[in-house]
Amino acid sequence: MQICRTIADTRAAVAALRGTGKSIGFVPTMGFLHDGHLSLVARAQAECGATVVSIFVNPTQFGEAADLSAYPRNESGDLALLEQAGVDVVFLPDVDTMYPAGDETVVETTRLANILHGQVRPGHFRGVASVVTRLFNIVQPDVAVFGEKDYQQLQVIRQMVRDLHMPVRIIGGPTVREADGLAMSSRNVRLSAEDRAAAIVLNRALNAAQDHAHRPGATVDDLRTIITDTIAAEPRATLRGLDSVTAEGLHPITGPLSTPVAIMISVQFGDILLIDQKVIQP
Repeated sequence: MQICRTIADTRAAVAALRGTGKSIGFVPTMGFLHDGHLSLVARAQAECGATVVSIFVNPTQFGEAADLSAYPRNESGDLALLEQAGVDVVFLPDVDTMYPAGDETVVETTRLANILHGQVRPGHFRGVASVVTRLFNIVQPDVAVFGEKDYQQLQVIRQMVRDLHMPVRIIGGPTVREADGLAMSSRNVRLSAEDRAAAIVLNRALNAAQDHAHRPGATVDDLRTIITDTIAAEPRATLRGLDSVTAEGLHPITGPLSTPVAIMISVQFGDILLIDQKVIQP
């Protein structure tokens, strides 16, 4: 496994892999890896002959400096996991590499970045799109894999790739969960023991909505009420966002449940904001 910290070294490593006839699969991460990330790596490996993973805690997608500084990091542990997984190249840039002095270019999907979770975290998806564009330009992958847990992010990336005619195929990887149903996230380690126990309410609320969706006459409003009531019953949880939108395009949807609806929730536990999602079938 090659570890590259510069753009030139990364491009050279990728070019060498291409020179052997291998296609390139790419998994961008912010590190502190868990089984959810490794499932994305496995999907990239299944699609392509070589796999590149980036580890970069992107400052432009954080609204508060405290949140950025508190983001967990474990470079040595991450590298050990990626080597065991058989990754070919790891790109480990620093902030000055990704955003050199005088940098002023941003990338934004103007509608998708500023609705739903983008209203809870203004500027977040602009930061995501800007850094992913840079990473795509550096790695130039054939395929890139992103987790479906960050459902709006996945749609933002797909829109960006379509709009800018990027020659990258985007694949969504299913959400990987802990044994008790909590979606795996690098933020989970920052939860107190009590909040960690309470956090399973996210998955419980989504599952309750899915169960109700099978009933005749179910409506989108029914699903929203079930989720709101389920989370309200957990005193340690505060619902920050509940979005019910079309699975494609993320347009608002109401009324009878006749097509797949994407439910995205943001729930606060102390200082930690967790997200989860489910595409509910009628």
